[in-house]
Amino acid sequence: MPLALYDTWSRALRPFTPIQAASVGMYCCGPTVYDHAHIGNLRTYVFEDVLRRVLARNGYTVRHVVNITDVGHLTSDADEGEDKMEKGSRRTGESAWAIARRYTEAFVGDWRALNLLEPTVWCRATDHIAEQIAFIADIERAGYVYRTDDGLYFDTAKQDDYGFLARLERAGLQAGKRVALGAKRSITDFALWKFSAPGVQRQMEWDSPWGRGFPGWHIECSAMSAKYLGTWFDIHCGGEDHIAVHHSNEIAQTQAAHGTRLANFWLHGHFLTQQGDAKMSKSGGDFIRLQTLRERQAEPLAYRYLCLTAHYRSTLQFNWDALRAAQTALNRLRRLYIGWPEGGVADADYVACFDVEANDDLNLPKALAVLWDLVKSGLPSATLRATVDVFDAVLGLGLSDWRSAETEIPADVQALLNEREQARAAKDWASADALRDALDAQGWRIEDGVHGPRLVRQTSPATSP
Repeated sequence: MPLALYDTWSRALRPFTPIQAASVGMYCCGPTVYDHAHIGNLRTYVFEDVLRRVLARNGYTVRHVVNITDVGHLTSDADEGEDKMEKGSRRTGESAWAIARRYTEAFVGDWRALNLLEPTVWCRATDHIAEQIAFIADIERAGYVYRTDDGLYFDTAKQDDYGFLARLERAGLQAGKRVALGAKRSITDFALWKFSAPGVQRQMEWDSPWGRGFPGWHIECSAMSAKYLGTWFDIHCGGEDHIAVHHSNEIAQTQAAHGTRLANFWLHGHFLTQQGDAKMSKSGGDFIRLQTLRERQAEPLAYRYLCLTAHYRSTLQFNWDALRAAQTALNRLRRLYIGWPEGGVADADYVACFDVEANDDLNLPKALAVLWDLVKSGLPSATLRATVDVFDAVLGLGLSDWRSAETEIPADVQALLNEREQARAAKDWASADALRDALDAQGWRIEDGVHGPRLVRQTSPATSP
């Protein structure tokens, strides 16, 4: 099955064809580094990583760009409040620059703990001020900019299709519903460049042709994606909360300056919710970090596995029982995998079934079901390992890199346990019992529990009666 992806712009599942044969440009909105990322944020990056892996599985070379927002994102997405970096600086007592460095490093640490592929380009907003100023100048020359006392704004009234990505109905939007209108001409207009307030010295501010200040949040992504991918590239990704404001404004800017909607496909991951279906957010102060999972004895890769159990376009409700179940499933898969010998050839039929699901708009829950069907199939162990290796290139669970902490268990003993697990999965109880006896004879007792079997070394090998 050829790769098909759900495009938010067209609200349809579309066959994917790259703009340039064999190569794909993909831009993913990164974090605003004023605080730690929470696991809801990280779910989006897991989805984007799977997308990149599926693209590679289909033979494409992916140029993957991820931005770091370290200036310009105000506490309201619609240009109200203070800069989140300045707010983070006040909260911690550190400079905004130090805050940006610290939380960027923390984010990259979380990224790697989840086994996300390194982007081709990491780009910081503060490293691209010149590009943002140049992009604003292009928009101004096209006649879409007006000036107020506090900055330059984009005039959305000049675009008949503004907000099409979100299917916004501007006539129904009332001033004051989201933000006070202030000097803006329309509630949907947005800042391109904000002036530093008179008598107030910001930590992050720059000179521009219009006055000293700092860029708006949306212009950074238009400018940096254009620099690294061009003004018309294949895929733009982000969370569903980006659709109505941030991504609609990116499109408006690029249409004004360059006549394109920026990306051919727009893909959006849905929210992670907590108990009561509340969206996880930093503003509420009650968010869960990856480190929180570690403190509860759950691995980051168990969280990755949990993310794979729900389609990226469906809401995933987080709870600790679900995470524990994901950890159990991952542990079981690891134990089986390390007992299978190398040197096999992947089973073509199972690979084809897996590819069908992965290419159906990244249907990873069904792809995981194919994996567990494979485990129960009774195929030779070397074939199982080779086939799972193909799957894991997409799933990203790092099975080939994992080493059991139970290093005292010999490989041949672990292999017998894995064979027993396969026999039990196939309901071959006679073989399962025989394998239990074989392990018992070598001095290893099996303890079956809710988290799977556990081997315990006996003080002396069992003898026949």
